[in-house]
Amino acid sequence: MYAGPSIVAVLVLALAGALSCLVLRRPHHVLMTIVGVSAVELLLALNIWTAALGPKGFVTAADQWFYIDAFSSFHIVVLTLVFVLSSAFASIYFTHEAGAFTVYVARRFGVLWLGAQSAMLLVLVSNNLGIMWVGMEATTLLTAFLISLHPSRLSLEAMWKYLIICSIGIAFAFMGTLLAAASIQSDGGVGADALFWTKLGSAEAHLDPTLMKFAFVFVLVGYGTKAGLAPIHSWLPDAHSQAPAPVSAMFSGFLLNTALYCIMRFVPPVQHALGQDFTSGLLIVFGTVSILVAAGFIVFQRDAKRLLAYHSVEHMGIITLGYALGPLGCFAALFHTLNHSVCKSLAFFAVGRLGQRYGSHEMISIAGALRADRLWGVSLLISLLALIGVAPFSIFMSEYQLLRAAIGAGAWVTLVLFLAASGVVFVSALRHMIDMAFGTASRHDRGGRDGKLAVPIVVAAAGLLVVLGVWMPLPLYDAIASAAAVLAGRP
Repeated sequence: MYAGPSIVAVLVLALAGALSCLVLRRPHHVLMTIVGVSAVELLLALNIWTAALGPKGFVTAADQWFYIDAFSSFHIVVLTLVFVLSSAFASIYFTHEAGAFTVYVARRFGVLWLGAQSAMLLVLVSNNLGIMWVGMEATTLLTAFLISLHPSRLSLEAMWKYLIICSIGIAFAFMGTLLAAASIQSDGGVGADALFWTKLGSAEAHLDPTLMKFAFVFVLVGYGTKAGLAPIHSWLPDAHSQAPAPVSAMFSGFLLNTALYCIMRFVPPVQHALGQDFTSGLLIVFGTVSILVAAGFIVFQRDAKRLLAYHSVEHMGIITLGYALGPLGCFAALFHTLNHSVCKSLAFFAVGRLGQRYGSHEMISIAGALRADRLWGVSLLISLLALIGVAPFSIFMSEYQLLRAAIGAGAWVTLVLFLAASGVVFVSALRHMIDMAFGTASRHDRGGRDGKLAVPIVVAAAGLLVVLGVWMPLPLYDAIASAAAVLAGRP
């Protein structure tokens, strides 16, 4: 109901919330504002999702400049879910930084946090590839300053590395967007809706194959840089390790997915012009390389947040690989997106709070987490077991579906490489997890109490990972199947 106005509302509400943070006088008020705004955004997203799954199969606003189908509505729900969890955790995390989280810092955080949410939502609701690019550029500018919320030599270095590398990547994506526009073959003038992805992917569109080939290469490299795909992922470990834990959770939980979403919006037009093999081949290469590179780095990590960062590279590779392996692979990729977003958010929550108690994110310092802090120690244990694909957690099911898709597509080399890399990740990460959870603590600070939101956050995230591992509600299955069908070009 009222799905069209809800599209506008999710954008306006986030912007209004960001501006309101400028006048709030206490850090607590800023934190409660972002929690409240994020909760309302989730309700609006669910309303849009329900409408997009209706008989029409889409929702529009602003004369179709905003267009949401099953694929984009799924991502909007995952985005708002991640923001609700991360905003609630931020109210816990920054409460324990009372000396550093001043009113000025809180206002800056609130504006950048909700501003980044608005920019990501703009990407997801936009039907125009150019406006989508503008939204991605805005996320780069806004999230860069969240990395150095507490300025230090390392955080400033990570911020500038992120800003420079991702800006170069976004410039490549801009060139790809221009090439896509140039590929449009028309006897008359080009209309204002020429860059609508709904129009470019339609049967009536006439696109130059050569220009579309170059366009997709530029887009894949450009947005792939922001998505953390190897070998163009070098900003990711530094940014994740230096940003505050709620920011790291948001980065890994959804910012990377936003960039990958942009790539996938280019896939139908490119396949329309060139066929399926070109895009699938490139996605398989980038996905497989990302998984292999991440596996190698995970073995030698000593910092818990950098460990989680390389898990992000691995899982973005898994999602990319899934998108290239047909309808079942797309289903697996979307299911994995949901699971990874929730799981990685919980993992960063746990590492963030344990890091505050121990005064370090070094794995050797976090040893004995289960004894030092039962709640966040259990959270760390659950999230890492889920990340490496242990049954019955839901990531096991999504990776199992990916294996089925690879077998069905006859991608035997990719299957062997994926299994080999997954084996390395499983053994290495399990060793790291055992050391952190059950090792002997050298020192720790019990710290203050976490407040009323801590247990609900952990129960909600961990419960979702367990429940979806053993049972998928039929409405969720149908919703993910509808989103996968969009990429396959079916209604």
